[in-house]
This record gives sequence, structure tokens and C-alpha cells, in this order.
Amino acid sequence: MPGPASSFTDLLSKQRTVAPPGYNRWLVPPAALAIHLSIGMAYGFSVFWLPLSRSIGLTQSVACPEDMSFLSQVFATSCDWKISMLGWMYTLFFVFLGSSAAVFGHWLEHEGPRKAGVAAAFCWGGGLLISAFGVYVHQIWLLWLGSGIIGGCGLGLGYISPVSTLIKWFPDRRGMATGMAIMGFGGGAMIGAPLADILMRHYATPTSVGVWETFVTMGAIYFIAMICGAFGYRVPAPGWQPEGWTPPAQNKAMITKRHVHLNEAHKTPQFWLLWGVLCLNVSAGIGVIGMASPMLQEVFAGKLIGIAKAFNDLSPDEKALIATIAAGFTGLLSLFNIAGRFLWASLSDYIGRKTTYFVFFTLGIALYAFAPTAGQLGQIAVFVGIFCVILTMYGGGFSTIPAYLADIFGTQFVGAIHGRILTAWSTAGVLGPVLVNYIREYQIDHGVSRAQAYHTTMYILAGLLVLGFICNLLIRPVSERHYMTEEELAAERKLAHEAGARA
Repeated sequence: MPGPASSFTDLLSKQRTVAPPGYNRWLVPPAALAIHLSIGMAYGFSVFWLPLSRSIGLTQSVACPEDMSFLSQVFATSCDWKISMLGWMYTLFFVFLGSSAAVFGHWLEHEGPRKAGVAAAFCWGGGLLISAFGVYVHQIWLLWLGSGIIGGCGLGLGYISPVSTLIKWFPDRRGMATGMAIMGFGGGAMIGAPLADILMRHYATPTSVGVWETFVTMGAIYFIAMICGAFGYRVPAPGWQPEGWTPPAQNKAMITKRHVHLNEAHKTPQFWLLWGVLCLNVSAGIGVIGMASPMLQEVFAGKLIGIAKAFNDLSPDEKALIATIAAGFTGLLSLFNIAGRFLWASLSDYIGRKTTYFVFFTLGIALYAFAPTAGQLGQIAVFVGIFCVILTMYGGGFSTIPAYLADIFGTQFVGAIHGRILTAWSTAGVLGPVLVNYIREYQIDHGVSRAQAYHTTMYILAGLLVLGFICNLLIRPVSERHYMTEEELAAERKLAHEAGARA
């Protein structure tokens, strides 16, 4: 007689997720959204930096001795953490998101999205609990391990868990389907960051800044939401297609009906060109996200509040006022990031994925190149509008790439291939901010005014998009020799079926 453990494992098997005839495919995107809204809080983790930087001092940070080594600071319990140390969690998020998605993508294709979603829930929710303990005992390495590494693996598994499933449910609207789910990742911080702020204020006491209690609460909330989402996943039966829809008789040149094996995909030039397309688009966009608030303040300074003062001439109260305006600018960019994930991916169903990326790169080059001019002319509305449009294309790049991969490589391994492509995101997460931050510091250190320190950065980011344009231009249909034969496809599907049956 099977025990509770085997019964639970059986519930997670791929075979138990196959939808019955007549199942409403529109029930699947909300399940994906529940997971993506949860893990999307990774974008909002900066809300914890300031409270964590004074978790010992409570009202102000207690600095570590100047002669204390970095390793000693990692284990110290008598002084507060620097924000630069806490920021490593953000880096770890996206490094492990990309690497775990690449490593576990093939496993996901065989075991199904439900098992991957449950694993993501344990990693993300459990990682927050480990981080809570790390805050409680004041050990930053536990935050790096809990949220950064283990939580980062949860991000990767949760991010790719619905991709293959949604593409198979919506062969007629691939872009729209992935856009619906992936916009949740962009919107997670819009819900999570205000919730975290409310919880920290609620839990704050004369002896605690309320962060570890907030981690515990949010870990539990996200775990429940992600488990519900994982059990809401269903996969279509083999051969299923939407009622009343038939595949076009003539294939479009850039959309294949055949399939490339995961182990063959990275041997094609198309894989690496698409890797470059994603990396370069994201590097430019993530650089803007990282510097949005200081950029607006330093470029326009007193003009934001109607006075003619440079940034260094502002009083502390005036700086606080323009910081509030810049925070609103950052929130506005988040909204356009979310909207772009759905709108651009949906539009790509009509104009094609390659054309969509041509728009991203062509329009992006023009906008980045014009941004310094808008700043010099003092056109605040134009400047803000430029970066709102840029952020729609940043988000749209994420949501369009899964459909682009399905068009080029087929749907059999699209989730796993997408996982490997996401290593481009890990690379961009380091490349974009490093380029922006170090170029800005170099400019200021060499006497360039703060208002003009971003000009070179904007031109370099435009140059990255030129390289992305070239990568996209070179993409062609996959060579015949890389496709699986019908016999190989049948054997692979049988293997996946047997894996699910064994589970």
C-alpha cells in the first residue's frame, strides 16, 4: 500500500497533470501568474536594504571598524552590514536564476511543470525562512545562501516552469501566452515591495527593524501562492490543438513545425545569436533600471522642483524632495516594464518575432542616442517618456524570447532551451550595471559634471543595441541536419512518458 510520500509524489507526476478533454486552457495562465508574481519580488528586494543596514543600530547604522577584514565583517554580530554587501543578494538572484534554469530545464521537460513549480515554492519560500534566521542571528552569509543561492534556484525553476506548457496550450498565440505569465515577474515587486514596507512597519519594535518577521510572513505567503499555482498547472494531451484552429498549410520561413533536441540546440549558430540578442537587449535595459533614480536627480536636479540649482547646490531638504520624485519615476518605469511584457509579446504574434526585435533595437538605438540631448535641453517629460518606452522593450524582450525559441527550435524542448538561454540574463545582470556604474564614476572622478556623466553611458548602451541588431539580422532557419527525425521524436516522447509513469 503506498504511503503518504509516494501519494504526494504521484500527485506531482507529469501524467497526473495531463488535462482531460474539454479543459479550458485559460485556466493555466493564472496558475503561471501566481508563481511569477511571487518570485518577481526579487526585483523589489532593495526595499530591505536600508532597514537591514541598521538592524543592529536600529535608528542608524553601526559601522564596523575600518581595519576589520571583509571575512570578519561577514561573521560579525556587533556591527551593521553595508548596502554593498547586501546588494550581493541581488547579483546572486540573477546568476542562479540563469544557471538553475539552464541545469534543470531538461529535467523540467521530462518531469512536468507541476513538480518544477513545487520545487520552486520550496526554494523561494524556504530561502526566505533561511534569510529570516540569518537576520535574527545577524549572519549575512545565511542571507546570501537562503535568498541568494537557494532562492535564486527557485527563481530559475519558477520562471521557466510555465513556458513550455503555455506555448503548447497556445500554439495560435505563443507570444501572448508567455507575455501573460512573464509580465507577472515584472509586476511582483509592485505588489511585494509595498507589502514588505507595511509588514516591516507592523513588526518594527524598539529592539527590531521588523525584517526577519517580514521574511517569515512573506515566505509563508509566497509558498502557499506558488503551491496553488503549481497544482493549477495542466499540460495538453499529445496532439491537442485549439478547437477550430488548424496550423497554417504553408509554414512561415521563421516558424518551424519540427523540433531540435536540447543537446543539439547549442550547436547551432541560431542559439548563440539568440543568446546575444537577449543579453544585449537586457544589458542596456537593466543598466537603466539600476541608475534610474540617481540619473533623473543628477541630470535635472533643481529643475524637478522648479528651481535653477545643480545637484551639489541643493539643500538636504531639496534633495529629499527630488528623491521622492525620482522614486515615482522608478515606479513608473516598473509599470511600463510590466505593460511591455504583455503588449510586445502579443504584437509579435502578428508582426513576427524577428521584426519585433528589429523594432526593439532600431527604436532603442534612437532613444538612447537622443536621451542626452533631451537632458541638455531640460525636457523632463521627453526624457521620462524616452525611458518609459525603453523599459517596455526591456520587458518585451523577456516575454518574446520564449516564443522566438519555439519558432526556431520547435516546442518539444523549448522550456529547456529557454532555461539555457537565460544564462544571457545572468551575464547581462553583471555587464549592464558594471558598465553604467563604473563609467559614471570614471566620468565624475575626471571632472565631468553629474548632469553630463551619463552621456557616454547612453552612447555605449546604444552601441550594445547595434550589436544586438546585427545578431538578430543574422538569424536564419535552423539547418536541416539539426532537426530530430520522426523516430527520434517518438523515442523522446516515449522516454518522457515512461519517466512520468515511473514517478
